Amino acid sequence: MTTPPKKKTTAKKTAAESKAKPAASTKPAAKAKPAAKAKPATKAKPAASAKPAAKTKPSAASEKIWLKSYPKGTPAEIGELRHTSVGALIKSSSQKYASRPAFTCMGKTITYGELDTYASQIGAWLQTCGLQKGDRVAIMLPNVLQFPIVAAAILQAGLVVVNVNPLYTPRELQHQLKDSGAKAIFIIENFATTLQQVIDKTDVKHVCVATMGDMLGLKGHLVNFVVRKVKKMVPDWSLPGHTSFKSALAKGSGLVFKPVDCTPEDAAFLQYTGGTTGVSKGATLTNRNILSNAAQNDIWLSALREKGNLPDRLVYICCLPLYHIFALTVNAIMGMEEGAQNILIPNPRDIPGFVKELGKYEYHIFPGLNTLFNALLANEDFQKLDFSALRLTIGGGMAVQRPVAERWQVLTGCIISEGYGLSETSPVATANRFDGDRFTGTIGLPLPSTDIDIRDDDGVSVALGEVGEICIRGPQVMAGYWNRPEETALVMTSDNYFRSGDMGYMDESGYIRIVDRKKDMVLVSGFNVYPNEIEEVAVSHPGILEAAAIGVPDEHSTEAVKLFVVKSDPSLTEADVKAWCAKNLTNYKRPKHIEFRDELPKTNVGKILRRELRET
Repeated sequence: MTTPPKKKTTAKKTAAESKAKPAASTKPAAKAKPAAKAKPATKAKPAASAKPAAKTKPSAASEKIWLKSYPKGTPAEIGELRHTSVGALIKSSSQKYASRPAFTCMGKTITYGELDTYASQIGAWLQTCGLQKGDRVAIMLPNVLQFPIVAAAILQAGLVVVNVNPLYTPRELQHQLKDSGAKAIFIIENFATTLQQVIDKTDVKHVCVATMGDMLGLKGHLVNFVVRKVKKMVPDWSLPGHTSFKSALAKGSGLVFKPVDCTPEDAAFLQYTGGTTGVSKGATLTNRNILSNAAQNDIWLSALREKGNLPDRLVYICCLPLYHIFALTVNAIMGMEEGAQNILIPNPRDIPGFVKELGKYEYHIFPGLNTLFNALLANEDFQKLDFSALRLTIGGGMAVQRPVAERWQVLTGCIISEGYGLSETSPVATANRFDGDRFTGTIGLPLPSTDIDIRDDDGVSVALGEVGEICIRGPQVMAGYWNRPEETALVMTSDNYFRSGDMGYMDESGYIRIVDRKKDMVLVSGFNVYPNEIEEVAVSHPGILEAAAIGVPDEHSTEAVKLFVVKSDPSLTEADVKAWCAKNLTNYKRPKHIEFRDELPKTNVGKILRRELRET
């Protein structure tokens, strides 16, 4: 790889782009136009001069140069989708692979046939709630067996899944439920107290409460006792009129579920992200978006199949949360389409417990992120595991560090294939070859049916090897931000590219390297943290006059939040600030470092200069 060129500033919007219409309407059944294909650039005629005209380097999008680096026989396009909706995909796989194991959690396995039965029961219960096609239903669950059951039921009932991080604070949960207009929610009892505090301020009318032991049979009673009484992980809560998950199953079993037909353009998921301003907003992902990304990744996986390296029945490790777009698409959707088994890990932060689970199975595909790989490598028991069945490790969510990748390969014999994407791209836009034999240190090649253009500050394509903003076009790009057409217009160009805000360059083989990210975004353990939100929470404290948040390097989470504070109350302490943030922000968003200042650097018009704070 060449040395990264000098970095350019974040690209500005052109006049044409600032007037671009949003890619979707605000309605749940919004239709997203299929991505237009990039046209090859016309060749300029040489100037009439005695001297030959200087040759300009081809731009990243003028020629799909990445295609020459594809595995032999890999198509450039995904072709027609096999299903019209994600719900239809799940139904088809449940029938085709009925006897195969689908999901395993804490020693309990359900087959695809059982998944279908349970999903129909939950779907029938949902249909008694008076919900209409396109209504939003929130899922606030960790990686337990109820998650795929509930997701399948919601999608097959023609409803839209709103994924919610179970660790959200009441403030964060209230915003997401209000913004999405969710009318129902499935929640684990451990966090029911959070919902209790805000439900009256939302549109939620139907609540289904699950427990860790619901699907575990007799063992479930013991699990629930330990979770509630021994570990005391379930604070007291009260949600009058709620339905327990087991009761919903029982009620649904006596009813007939009527699946609702959906089109590829119907919304399937609202995946919340910080977007451009830091205000959490829902990326509207249609059935076409999700199905296309699953198809793109499946084509990438086919190269590994061609090498004869994959068994017919795949086993995935699902340690990343299913409410995160990475695991949702790569583990759940891809896995179900292939009839694979997913081993669900409810709490991967418990490294000893996680390693113990890994020792029970032979697994072939392991999606993860750098901090998780690093933590596992440091565990002595992990070093003793048998990795002979492992065929593919996928790294995403954050940059994979070369030392970690090299140690992983030495121990497991498997390289880490790094990919790149965002919630807005369902998520994968680029990936290294799954049949590769080395760690490249890049984010790989554009997937089939994906165009990547690198553009400068004026929205003009730059030459190969030059740094610009990574812009993405393809069928996996979202329909738009939910009910926020102005925000959608800010990130979509007039020629249907999504502006990622990430700076990078493409080399002559089509591989892409990120050299900088959104200048203000902080990446903590694979999660986007936006300074605006942190600052808004901070200045709501009566003792804080001004605040500015930036990211600083952190050996455990890649970056951590540092908050600069100007006091209005001289008695304010670091502990006071951290306690306030802990009350209003989920763990990974909380500032790790606090620095008090007499004043903050500002522009002439009074805008705080985070850049100067980063440089100090």
